[in-house]
Amino acid sequence: MPKTSKIAVLDTEISVSTILGEDYICITDMAKAKSDESRAADIIKNWIRTRTTLEFLGTWEKIYNPNFKVVEFDHFKTQAGLPSFVLSPTQWVEKTSAIGIYSKQGRYGGTYAHKDIAFEFGSAISAEFKLYLIKEFQRLKNEENDRQKLDWNLQRTLAKVNYSIHTDAIKEKLIPKKLSAQQISFVYASEADLLNVALFGTTAANWRINNQNLPGNIRDYATLEQLVILSNLESINAVLIRQGLGQTERIQQLNDIAILQMTSLVRSNSIKSLKEK
Repeated sequence: MPKTSKIAVLDTEISVSTILGEDYICITDMAKAKSDESRAADIIKNWIRTRTTLEFLGTWEKIYNPNFKVVEFDHFKTQAGLPSFVLSPTQWVEKTSAIGIYSKQGRYGGTYAHKDIAFEFGSAISAEFKLYLIKEFQRLKNEENDRQKLDWNLQRTLAKVNYSIHTDAIKEKLIPKKLSAQQISFVYASEADLLNVALFGTTAANWRINNQNLPGNIRDYATLEQLVILSNLESINAVLIRQGLGQTERIQQLNDIAILQMTSLVRSNSIKSLKEK
């Protein structure tokens, strides 16, 4: 499924869609920087019908598209520049089986072009616009790369942390508080609150009452250690449910597991190193 992001170029919001690792930029959005939205389609049609543009598109397709219909392309090229010649992105794709441009309906709809082609279209807006487009696109890619590196580091660290949890048999003092008999026997309205009580010692509603000046919810203020434990508890709870255990039995086991895992986790060097990054 395509992933869509947004970049802002000279106060114009532009959609960027990633399909199978290739980036396509909405040239309909780009055209709005030159004129109003109602004329965006005309700007694209006027650009695509020129000989210079057709030669660029044809060359790109010959390099990257083995199914490109060269004969149909040559037919368009011979008509380029004639006053009567009209060409739309949809016609270009249908006649030549081009892959560098496509049209999309609905949310984030419009005409999208491969980044190589979109940068070329940027010249039709202005040299300044093209340069800022390239700059903002690169910034987006850098941010995505940074997030991927962080995700990889987090996954690797969590693997180390979980290994530490599973092999650490040392009994430490209780980190989450041991639940009272009243907390254990209480019937909780949701599984989320069951986990909240097992780890945090309170329901989301009670936390909200005691923290009315804070936005968000209890989990928004969880530490990295607590988020790791919470992820583990969710998986363990699902197993306990499938085993047919009731709330009372499950919350006791989950609380015990939270205490044991947190004890091991707070001493983990892997978590400490992740926090320092």
